[in-house]
Amino acid sequence: MTVRMVVAVDGSEHAARALKWCADHAAAFDAEVVVVHALDVTYVFGFGSPLALAPPPPPYPKERIEKFRDVIARDWCKPLADAGVDFRVVVAEARPADLIRQTAKDEGAALVVCGRRGRGGVAEFILGSVSHELSHHIDVPLVIVP
Repeated sequence: MTVRMVVAVDGSEHAARALKWCADHAAAFDAEVVVVHALDVTYVFGFGSPLALAPPPPPYPKERIEKFRDVIARDWCKPLADAGVDFRVVVAEARPADLIRQTAKDEGAALVVCGRRGRGGVAEFILGSVSHELSHHIDVPLVIVP
């Protein structure tokens, strides 16, 4: 049975540290790493809110999602590749914490890893912290990398 670690990425410095943590520790667990990135445009701009005045934007084209997946696998996941860690990338339109939780459940993850902060500033104040939400609502061990 393969042990799976789920790591959340968003291109931030904190997510890069979470990936590095996985690269450093995955071998000890003999784990495959599932790298998760949420395309969260509807949530960020409030289009999902009943108070939004504009219709929601159209979904991302599949080609664009594949380009995101390629960039994430090639550039962001370089520490995993350099360490020889088996990994794959999941990219989907969703709220980040929801996608991370659902992926962890679907994959039977033994561990979820995320950075302490992501978007920061006003966006974090208004929308909340993914790591904070996960710390209260996930059913598997969680590592929050500072």
